[in-house]
Amino acid sequence: MKYLFFSAFVFSALSVSCSRKEPADLYPADNPKADYDTAAIDSFSNGATSIDVVRQIRMSSKQYQDSVKEAIKLQEQEKKLKEELEKENKKKAEEAQRTEEKNKAKTAEIPAAGDAKTE
Repeated sequence: MKYLFFSAFVFSALSVSCSRKEPADLYPADNPKADYDTAAIDSFSNGATSIDVVRQIRMSSKQYQDSVKEAIKLQEQEKKLKEELEKENKKKAEEAQRTEEKNKAKTAEIPAAGDAKTE
């Protein structure tokens, strides 16, 4: 008789604990839903690449290499143009100095020649 009560108690405890329960609705209809995407996007998500890897990919691309070469050519051309302009400016300055010296020499000679004529 003891075993009968004990087995009935165990059977009832098992039937109560193992009975199928309805899960609570995790997303009830009356809860407002966000209008925006709430999924977190970070560097550890699938498909994400490191900034360094992306930088290396961009730097190794043919378009980037071409643009670097073109920039170097432009810099060289600008440097050459500046040097040529500087040379031209120096030549002009020298010529201007020469003409000024000649003009000063001529003006100095003219009064001296005029003084000799008046005496």
